[in-house]
Amino acid sequence: MGITTIRREDDVKLAYELLPGASPIVVFLPGFASDMGGTKAMALQSQCAVRGQAMLRLDYSGHGASEGKIAEGSIGEWTADAALVIVHVCGDKPVILVGSSMGGWIALLLARRLGAQVRNLLLIAPAPDFTAELIEPGLTEEGRAALARDGFFAPPSEYGPPVPFTAKLLADGRNHLLLGGPIPITCPVRILHGMADPDVPWRLSLKLLEKLQSQDVQVVFIKDGDHRLSRDADLHLLQRTLTALLGEDGA
Repeated sequence: MGITTIRREDDVKLAYELLPGASPIVVFLPGFASDMGGTKAMALQSQCAVRGQAMLRLDYSGHGASEGKIAEGSIGEWTADAALVIVHVCGDKPVILVGSSMGGWIALLLARRLGAQVRNLLLIAPAPDFTAELIEPGLTEEGRAALARDGFFAPPSEYGPPVPFTAKLLADGRNHLLLGGPIPITCPVRILHGMADPDVPWRLSLKLLEKLQSQDVQVVFIKDGDHRLSRDADLHLLQRTLTALLGEDGA
């Protein structure tokens, strides 16, 4: 086990790490400006290692150990990055997609693309359509001016240095919106969302619940939970939820 890379057609190296084990393969999809070494990803990796479950962690271009610049990426590009790694590593083996924040949006897009190969979705504070639902409506005059002048704006972040939101990201996001109509995903879906989340309002998960065609959708709200959901109690809930999904899958 160790970090491996695969080259895109444009020669950008994408990094991933596979923990061998039983099927289905648990695939972790990080959030915007996060990476495969985050707290939730590693908590699930530890869980999978103990139970002998296969797990794939990956970094989109411009994230973590992958090459590229985050300011040059987009939802469509990062979804394609994840799909490339999944097809390369997993082939047609069944997978459980675990998506955190933006990774939840990417997981939903991948589930539409991969169809029956995706056995379950586990979404943590999912942010589908966040470019149109959250960023664009919240743009200040200063932000709009920066977009027009520079092609990006970089609001302060409580998680680290400011990360640029680009005009490319916003424009491409409009090509991948999901919440405007029924979402043709029918596998079981589990959603965890903190009600004290300052970044992605928990009501967005209710909107997602209404749009999913799957009849097997459960949403758990953590009243005092923040966006990261990385406290010990949150991680234990995440692990229990994955364990239940693996049991339902027959693994």
